[in-house]
Amino acid sequence: MAGPRRPTLEDVAARAGVSRALVSIVIRDAPGASPRTRERVRRAADEIGYRPDARARLLSRGRSRLLGVVFGVQHAFHGDLVDGLYLAAERLGYDVALSAVTPRRDEERAVAGLLQDRCEALVLLGPGMPTSRLAALAAQLPVVVVARAVRHRAVDVVRTADDEGLRLAVEHLVGLGHRRIAHVDGGRAPGAAERRRGYGAAMAAHGLDPRLVPGGLTEDDGAAAARVLLAEGLPDAVTVFNDRCATGLLDVVRRAGVDVPGRLGVVGYDDSRLARLSHVALTTVAQDADRLTELAVTRAVQRLDGEPVAERELVVAPRLVARSTTAPR
Repeated sequence: MAGPRRPTLEDVAARAGVSRALVSIVIRDAPGASPRTRERVRRAADEIGYRPDARARLLSRGRSRLLGVVFGVQHAFHGDLVDGLYLAAERLGYDVALSAVTPRRDEERAVAGLLQDRCEALVLLGPGMPTSRLAALAAQLPVVVVARAVRHRAVDVVRTADDEGLRLAVEHLVGLGHRRIAHVDGGRAPGAAERRRGYGAAMAAHGLDPRLVPGGLTEDDGAAAARVLLAEGLPDAVTVFNDRCATGLLDVVRRAGVDVPGRLGVVGYDDSRLARLSHVALTTVAQDADRLTELAVTRAVQRLDGEPVAERELVVAPRLVARSTTAPR
């Protein structure tokens, strides 16, 4: 059943007893109406709940002031980023249109929906599409990629220093006395290569042997990695590609009777809301969601306004947040 009809200019005109053209003059605050008529029209608009369609007015001028955001439902951290994007966009007088990537809806469909909505710029959270496709989109409108390194001069990037994040995780575990430290990998996911590189470099710096275990984005991926570790021999500690994968790993090892953090230390990545739940309390590498989103929106608006931009890529430092899944050995 259809919802209530939105009041129109004609409805306001009928209520106030004036012409539609006169109502339009008052709503636009244009000259041509007396103070008494303006008061009567505005009172009529309030009485029937009329609100001007700001989006339509902007579109009539060739502007939507709408930023399109593509996010993945499988990424817990993307929820934190979306929250920050709304706030950052509102501060600069823009709105946000969301389009989700799901197991049955790919990035191309998500982007196509935003282009149909006449978004002025795209903010893509951890996109998996190839660089050539990102560059093709950037030839149509400003594109800002968040949480993935992209080497192309047409594409703006805002990301965390992921290699530094894994260095912090390894340093934290080494400082607690761990020496056999494995890394549950993110495969081909955005940021995974940088995290692998940071892990390998940190292990080498301490003269430790690296151990990579296949992982991924989800709890199921973490559970599979945990079963591999249990079958092949537990390390002292493990760094995991993201918090969601880490929670799947934690569930399996704890069900197997492994003491966390006494027998196995676990460090996630993102500091998503999942990691902060009291029953999870996951030690993790925090990405600064507010800073990432502020920079992403600002860069998109700079491109729209034609402002000169010195750096194509903006990199934000991570930090380690210690909770109850790590402890001295």
